[in-house]
Amino acid sequence: MGSPGSGKSTFARRLSQVTGIPVVSLDALYWRPGWQPSDAAEFQARVAEAVRLPRWIIDGDYIWWAGDVRRGVADAVIWFDLPRRTCMVGLMNRIATSYGRVRPEMAEGCPERINLEFFRYVWTYRREQRPKLLQYFGGLRADQPLICFTDRAQAERYLANFSQHEHAEVVH
Repeated sequence: MGSPGSGKSTFARRLSQVTGIPVVSLDALYWRPGWQPSDAAEFQARVAEAVRLPRWIIDGDYIWWAGDVRRGVADAVIWFDLPRRTCMVGLMNRIATSYGRVRPEMAEGCPERINLEFFRYVWTYRREQRPKLLQYFGGLRADQPLICFTDRAQAERYLANFSQHEHAEVVH
């Protein structure tokens, strides 16, 4: 979980490579071709189906529609609580490398684009979305660790030190 541009999707793919656990992208479940949003019931049904898989790594937030079902069954939550500048640079790099193409974690028919509303969302993420995430994290069970990265180097160290045998049960 965390702001767009924070490195969540890259981390999820790399964690999947290390563990063999499949990644489920909430963006791919939510968006329909042409950047058309799913309706709430359709999206919730897709997420409910995804969390019935034996093991998964879910990439994304979407706490307003899909948060409770994931929180109810997740073994752990990984949160990228990175500064705005890091996320904005990440977003710019993503646009520079993927503009006009569909990223692996995105739904078919949704190529990377420049969208001022999305820039605003990332720019205001810490102020507007972070408090909602903190409230969401307050509902985690005692046995659900919250793994928080405040810079990308921490995420890199986590992956470098990751032992599939020690942590495979932590990530559902």
